[in-house]
Amino acid sequence: MGTSDRPDSTFDVIVVGAGPAGGSAARAAAAAGARVCVLERSSMPRYKTCGGGLVGLSTDLVGIDLAGLVRATVSSLTMTLDGRYTVSRGQPDAPPWLSMVMRADLDAALLAGAEAAGAVVRTGVQVLGLREAADVAEAADVADSADRRAGAAVLGADDGWVHVRVRGGADLRARVVIGADGASGRCGTHVGVRCDQIDVGLEGEFVVDAALADRWAGRMLLDWGPVPGSYGWLFPKGRVLTVGVIGDRARGAALRGYYERFVARLGLAGVPRQHDSGHLTRVRAVDSPLRRGRVLVVGDAAGLLDPWTREGISFALRSGRLAGEAAAGAVGAPGAAGPVGSAALDAYPARVEATLGPEMAAGREVLGAFTRRPGVMHALMAGPGTFGLFTRLIEGRTTVARQLRRPGVRAAVAALGR
Repeated sequence: MGTSDRPDSTFDVIVVGAGPAGGSAARAAAAAGARVCVLERSSMPRYKTCGGGLVGLSTDLVGIDLAGLVRATVSSLTMTLDGRYTVSRGQPDAPPWLSMVMRADLDAALLAGAEAAGAVVRTGVQVLGLREAADVAEAADVADSADRRAGAAVLGADDGWVHVRVRGGADLRARVVIGADGASGRCGTHVGVRCDQIDVGLEGEFVVDAALADRWAGRMLLDWGPVPGSYGWLFPKGRVLTVGVIGDRARGAALRGYYERFVARLGLAGVPRQHDSGHLTRVRAVDSPLRRGRVLVVGDAAGLLDPWTREGISFALRSGRLAGEAAAGAVGAPGAAGPVGSAALDAYPARVEATLGPEMAAGREVLGAFTRRPGVMHALMAGPGTFGLFTRLIEGRTTVARQLRRPGVRAAVAALGR
């Protein structure tokens, strides 16, 4: 179908996807005065496979009141090495350093925040593809500039717009599109995102009795798994325990076995499950693009997450905000700060690299060490001093990248990774 010229089909910014990255991007752009539309394939709220642990960077940047969303807090950690060598640190009644939420609740609240800032939200909309004038010119496969301009003229007066093709309706269009549609979405394909680490996560949400809930209240479990580079977790959320494992997709069968043994070891094999699902996480290759023309990608759609922990919410919130600010500047929104026009889009990849690149590089280094020496990593992390560092990392008071700038830490991680 052709593009409609009605006001309800034309926007400054279209955000594809309503997860943390999309909600953050939409709120930032709308708050600056851009006319924003969020397109989400599912109805909201909707279930997403996610541990739901909010690290300090996430709580600092989420921009909404979390009081009604937090199911539980954590101030104690138990660590095991494939179920052995149990070590516990912290006290369940100490000040909390990690908050637990359900992703469905968080996403819905972030989306409501974007709406409050002025964004239009449309759910049940499936995006089939994106098109820009430059794409038409390239597809014409013409040799000289005059013919190339003629190819671009196929879009007529719409040159400079991104056309968004949706199932069962007329195309929408925007000056900027922000792709927040996940690791397997259309936007990452359009931009040409490349990932060099693909992991599979298996997770269940178990409804437990009061006694078992009390046993885990205020305490989380991390288990360094038998599959190289894998680990498992138990996150308490009141009467629901979120339990999962993650590791290299190429070892999928071994990970499935690890997950089943992990669940059984925790005494949860026969416990009712609200959800039991799997998902893929993809980590961006170092030189992968974050932008193509007027299309920016954020969060999982860009492969932005920690390579070791596979934590992605804080990366989604930060990249979403940066993209929303860039889009607002690109369309000249009245409240936009920083570069304006095309310079705002040009600056987006460098801003992401500066903000998230060092953390991802550090995560790769630690993953290399963890994959080769999980037993040593367990011993190191079980030490009282290292536990204090771990909690500071979770709380956002330091970062792995900052710690790796310390010569002694870098030398130790490098030695473990060899």
